[in-house]
Amino acid sequence: MKAIRTPVAVLAMLLAGSVCAKGTGYLFVSSEKDHAVTVLDGKDHKVVKVIETGERPRHLQFSPGRDILYVVASDSGRIDLIDVAKLEVVRSIDVGEDPEAFDVAPDGKHFYISMEEDAAISVVDSTTGEQVAEIEVGEEPEGVKVSPDGKTVYATSEVASMVHVIDVGTNEIRANVTVGNRPRRFAITPDGGEVWVTNELAGQVSILDGKSNAVKGTVPFKPKGFRDEDVTPVGIVMTRDGKTAYVTLGRANHVAVVDVASRKIEDYILVGKRAWGATLSRDEKTLYVVNGLSDDLSIVDTAKRRVSKSIPVGRVPYGVVVDD
Repeated sequence: MKAIRTPVAVLAMLLAGSVCAKGTGYLFVSSEKDHAVTVLDGKDHKVVKVIETGERPRHLQFSPGRDILYVVASDSGRIDLIDVAKLEVVRSIDVGEDPEAFDVAPDGKHFYISMEEDAAISVVDSTTGEQVAEIEVGEEPEGVKVSPDGKTVYATSEVASMVHVIDVGTNEIRANVTVGNRPRRFAITPDGGEVWVTNELAGQVSILDGKSNAVKGTVPFKPKGFRDEDVTPVGIVMTRDGKTAYVTLGRANHVAVVDVASRKIEDYILVGKRAWGATLSRDEKTLYVVNGLSDDLSIVDTAKRRVSKSIPVGRVPYGVVVDD
């Protein structure tokens, strides 16, 4: 594990929020083949800037203060830190070979990173850039999610078809839960009572009880006109009140709208080709979906449940976040 490429004091100042640019309205889209993050104006959706990153940028997420955007560059083995005010990479943290995804502790002190080659979750100090723990999990870990109370980390293993439940205090696995084939991403209800995980090759979502960690239900997806093998759910985002979940269905080119309480599918929204990452605007009136095979961003009106606009972005877009 390599240390961070910057004096600790300087990075600590950045992470503490010395540079603040909240509410710019910008959309940030990572593009795996362009090795860049495309910045779009949130109003007219024109390109503001293309920020060069490490190779194959994938998951991206704001710091708790929202002044820094973290971007994992898988093929460069690092996390790049983009200053939201400057729109440029200001620091990079080397984290090891082939990081896939990550989450940030609520207090911003640690990254929890899925390391595919190592079959492990790496815990990295966000200030020093040093690894503080490595937790062995199943092969090809992918999604990582910290619980709302910051006490638990959930991680998927694609090969083992398993969710690993990790205790933050001890950095030990509390439970291993078998779910559907090739689990990918998470959403957690606001009270932490349910953990939803997408199963890409099973075409469904598994629902875990937040206390017992037992699987308490599933939601299968059957959009009309698609074979079962084309329904490949990956991305998931839930409204703040925990009432509605939006699930991207990959090669089925739709987003499923799910009522969380009843687990009933209310609608399927046609988007671009290979719907992947997704995020909601702060007012939840707009859902943004990146489509990896049509190289575009679908802007979805959540009230009308249809795409209002499609915007070309970089090659093989992977993730999207909005600074609003």
